[in-house]
Amino acid sequence: MAPSTPLLTVRGSEGLYMVNGPPHFTESTLFSRESGKNCKVYTFSKDGTLFAWGNGEKINVINVTNKGLLHSFDLPKAVCLEFSPKNTVLATWQPYTNTIANKLHLQKINDFVLSPGPQPYKVAVYVPGSKGAPSFVRLYQYPNFDGPHAALANKSFFKADKVTMLWNKKATAVLVIASTDVDKTGASYYGEQTLHYIAANGESAVVQLPKNGPIYDVVWNSSSTEFCAVYGFMPAKATIFNLKCDPVFDFGTGPRNAAYYSPHGHILVLAGFGNLRGQMEVWDVKNYKLISKPVASDSTYFAWCPDGEHILTATCAPRLRVNNGYKIWHYTGSVLHKYDVPSNGELWQVSWQPFLDGIFPVKTITYQAVPSDVPSEEPKVATAYRPPALRNKPITNSKLHEEEPPQNMKPQAGNDKPLSKTALKNQRKHEAKKAAKQEARNEKSADLAPTPAPQSTPRNTISQSTSGDPEIDKKIKNLKKKLKAIEQLKEQAAAGKQLEKNQLEKIQKEKALLQELEDLELGV
Repeated sequence: MAPSTPLLTVRGSEGLYMVNGPPHFTESTLFSRESGKNCKVYTFSKDGTLFAWGNGEKINVINVTNKGLLHSFDLPKAVCLEFSPKNTVLATWQPYTNTIANKLHLQKINDFVLSPGPQPYKVAVYVPGSKGAPSFVRLYQYPNFDGPHAALANKSFFKADKVTMLWNKKATAVLVIASTDVDKTGASYYGEQTLHYIAANGESAVVQLPKNGPIYDVVWNSSSTEFCAVYGFMPAKATIFNLKCDPVFDFGTGPRNAAYYSPHGHILVLAGFGNLRGQMEVWDVKNYKLISKPVASDSTYFAWCPDGEHILTATCAPRLRVNNGYKIWHYTGSVLHKYDVPSNGELWQVSWQPFLDGIFPVKTITYQAVPSDVPSEEPKVATAYRPPALRNKPITNSKLHEEEPPQNMKPQAGNDKPLSKTALKNQRKHEAKKAAKQEARNEKSADLAPTPAPQSTPRNTISQSTSGDPEIDKKIKNLKKKLKAIEQLKEQAAAGKQLEKNQLEKIQKEKALLQELEDLELGV
């Protein structure tokens, strides 16, 4: 049986009600509108078949499939609801007592996060540092909490007043954003932030972010094999990393502070909400191709539809109390439905009906905007303030920040157009053949020349000669920097310092880097 279209649940000053999803967007007859302002909480089960809500008097549970009322509980003070993964238990929260089933004996635990998904359950705990001791995050598997070797993994670090811990969907690793309240260097008002990777198999690493500044958002792909970070002083960078914490793709810089993977993980939205203007970049992350660049001004909420095709943006109170409403978008940038709350009303909450994974198959990505009956709105472009003395003079195109394009759209030296993947591959082959020919000539000349006196210079001594080609000189300079950093890591290891996994991998690349440097210098 084909899946039904996800419903949209809306809670506001007009009451609690449901709306049919695309393409109809009419009020659903499945659920009778609950009027009044006492509807403070609602939730769906994980598979979307059950719906529970509180009206200030009772907690009611209905079956979404057959519209039947299953249960009604006299719990007027309940403010949180959650269904169990198998839909057999409805947990409600109010001032409560529960029997303790198990306990983790660890002093000064400041925060913890349970892993998603089925058993075995895991938990990440954070203990802040004190008296010169570092902070640390440990991973445990329930119920193995006792003993010196009970922890699955441990990562310690300094500069952490608080942390945010993010499990991936398969519960195989955690990303930790460590933050300080004050940046002692004075570079930021928002303190310092670092990103750490901890795997359940014990591996850990520091994620090296190429641009300084705050970390705005970090999100896992649903495949649990990669993650995207949005970071750096505005305009912010966005980069996808693999499980080795190596960068996979750099999206350049732009006005963004959030990232959202689609449920299937094949589309990524980079967005700038809050104090930014609501610009969105929709990317095909299989081919790293930009699909659309819509603008959702004043948005306070964003959510992917479970079908992986539609997007919900909303402006809700109390974050913003004017211009409340919501829009349904297609990922190609078309607005398919729009609802504006009356000027005397407010929108408090809106969300999609959830579905289990696999219900909606992955569809081929399209780059052409889908047709829509909703009139398109041109985003208002704010003009910069100009003092009276300059208003009658020509406007110069000056930017406070130069934006950096994505890595596959950067122009090459002497060429204004970015090269395609095939062109880049051919260019590398041509450069390699040229270097090999030059090396052969040098070897032939060396055979004919007298044997030079032995040199005491070690093999990895870096030559100061130049090739005359700026690109090759730049590559040589970068290789020298990498080799110098490796020498420093080797010295730290010799001094007894324990290196991270990614630092050890850098040391292992020394031989290949030396060979690459030698090949480049042979062409000088």
